[in-house]
Amino acid sequence: MRPVRTKALTLAGAAALALSVIGASGAGAAPDTGSGDDEVVVKHSLAPTLASQDSVRQYWTPERMENARPRDLGTSGKRTSLPSTQAARAAPSATAQAVRVTPQARLGKVFFTLGGQDYVCSGTSTRSANRDVVTTAGHCLNEGPGDFATNFTYVPAYNNGQAPYGQWVADNLYAASAWVNRGDINQDVAFAVMAEKNGQSLTDATGDYPIGFNLGYNRSFQAHGYPAATPYNGAYLYRCSGTSGRDSYGTNDHRLPCSMTGGSSGGGWITNGTLNSINSFGYSFEQDVMYGPYFGSTAQQVYNAAQND
Repeated sequence: MRPVRTKALTLAGAAALALSVIGASGAGAAPDTGSGDDEVVVKHSLAPTLASQDSVRQYWTPERMENARPRDLGTSGKRTSLPSTQAARAAPSATAQAVRVTPQARLGKVFFTLGGQDYVCSGTSTRSANRDVVTTAGHCLNEGPGDFATNFTYVPAYNNGQAPYGQWVADNLYAASAWVNRGDINQDVAFAVMAEKNGQSLTDATGDYPIGFNLGYNRSFQAHGYPAATPYNGAYLYRCSGTSGRDSYGTNDHRLPCSMTGGSSGGGWITNGTLNSINSFGYSFEQDVMYGPYFGSTAQQVYNAAQND
């Protein structure tokens, strides 16, 4: 049982990183453009005791889960949240159309509270030294900039109210200071470290995806999530498949045709069996396209801190 975690990174964790992280170098990799505070990791303690973890599980009643709203990125310049109404959307192309898929244990739905409002996002059970990491969007953990979430709960293989693996409560949250302090969209990825439940770590129960960094662009992805804004209802897992491009409007993000809406934020993008991005945002002038952050050295540093928690 590990109700309280330590801050320090360990040499043992660094050894485990070699087994759990896929990296690339040379022509296929793209440099991380972060600098300064982009490379500083912010840790936020959330529910470090068994009593506080039980309180979070009790908070998330079926009614609260059903009424939680999609949490999406607010407007900033040309960026905007994922379209939330049919009126704002064009008919999706065949390649962009998300398809409903069978729920799987390594993918799940995230529930949390920000500013007194209950929200939903998506997440991925991620291979890690502590076997307790969930990868999601930065804006599903922190307002960017602003407050951190409370009542953070992950439900693997969520399916229309069913939770076959139960609820897992985060005891610590990790994000890049570039996101926490100034909302840098290039760093809209974060990691929640889940508390053990009945002596068991998360990924021992669910399995996991390895995570890759600096793998380059123009990759074949399967993007997953629980879209909850119209025309979806957040009850089921969906997937978009295609080859990514690169954002030409100013970020370093991947670009993928995808019709998923709000609530899918934080859902994992899988390439060759490896987690390599997440659903982050869309542009208001561009229909049925999803953008996901490039996992570079900053994301790797944040992940490394989380996996050694």
